[in-house]
Amino acid sequence: MDGNTVKPGYYPAMPNDEYHGGPGVSKTQLDLLHQCPALLQWSRLAPEDEEKTKALDMGDACHALVLEPHRFGEEYAIGPDAPRNTKAGKEAWAAFEEQAGERTVLTHAEGRKAHLIRDSVMAHPFARQLIEARGDVEASIYWNEASTGHLARCRPDKTLSQYGWIVDLKTTADLKKFHRSFYDYRYHVQDAFYSDGYAAHFGEAPAGFLFIVVSTSIDCGRYPVRIFCLDEDAKRSGRNDYLADMATYARCMDTGEWPGIETLSLPWWAKEAS
Repeated sequence: MDGNTVKPGYYPAMPNDEYHGGPGVSKTQLDLLHQCPALLQWSRLAPEDEEKTKALDMGDACHALVLEPHRFGEEYAIGPDAPRNTKAGKEAWAAFEEQAGERTVLTHAEGRKAHLIRDSVMAHPFARQLIEARGDVEASIYWNEASTGHLARCRPDKTLSQYGWIVDLKTTADLKKFHRSFYDYRYHVQDAFYSDGYAAHFGEAPAGFLFIVVSTSIDCGRYPVRIFCLDEDAKRSGRNDYLADMATYARCMDTGEWPGIETLSLPWWAKEAS
C-alpha cells in the first residue's frame, strides 16, 4: 500500500512503520500541536538518534509481550542469567549477542520482569478476557475528521468490534497517581479522538473505551493491574480539546504558518507568594 494514498477505512494489517510514516493527523501529533504548532513540524523534520531509538523501552516490551508475543520474539532478546565479569559469563553473553542480531537486548532481570508483568495482567480475569478475546491488535483507522475534513488516523491497541470495545494497554511507574496522570498525558483526548474515528468507520460509537493499566513498580510483591473507563465529563472535555486542536491544525494547514513561541507563566505557588 502506498502510504501517500491511504483512504478512509479500516486496515487490520498495516505495518507499524507505514502507519507512523504516512498521512493523516494522529493523537500524538495533536499533543505536540497542543503544546505549540511548530512542534508538529519539528517532529516531522528533526533527525532521530538511531542509537537511542534502539534503547530499551520497557513499556513497549511489555506491550509486545502481552498483545503481540510474535513481535516480542522478533524485536527483543533476553540475555543469559550469567554475570559478565566471569569467564563463563563473558562466553555466554558473547554467544547470545551473536545470535541476538538487531533485536533489542533485555538483561535476564529485565526479561523476568517483563514476563512477570505479562503474567500479572493475565491474572486479572477481565483483563485476560480482553486480551484473549477475538479482535484486531494494532489495526489502523483512517477517517475524514468531521469538523475540518482533514484526514485523521488512530491505531488502537486492540479493537473488539464484536463487543464494540476499544482496549488500550498502559504501563505506569505509579498506579496510585494514574487518576491524575491520565489528564497530563491527555488520555481523555485519546478516548474521544479514537472513539470518533471508530464511529466514523463502524457507523456507531464504541460501547466502551477501556484502559488496562499495569504498574512497572512492585507493590506488596506484585505488579498491580487495574481497568478504567472515563466518565462522560472526561470524554466531553477530551472531545472539546481535540476539536480545538483540529481547528488549530486546519488553520495552520490553510495558512502555512506554524507558530513557534510558547508562553511561560508563573506557577500557582509563585503567584500566591507574590
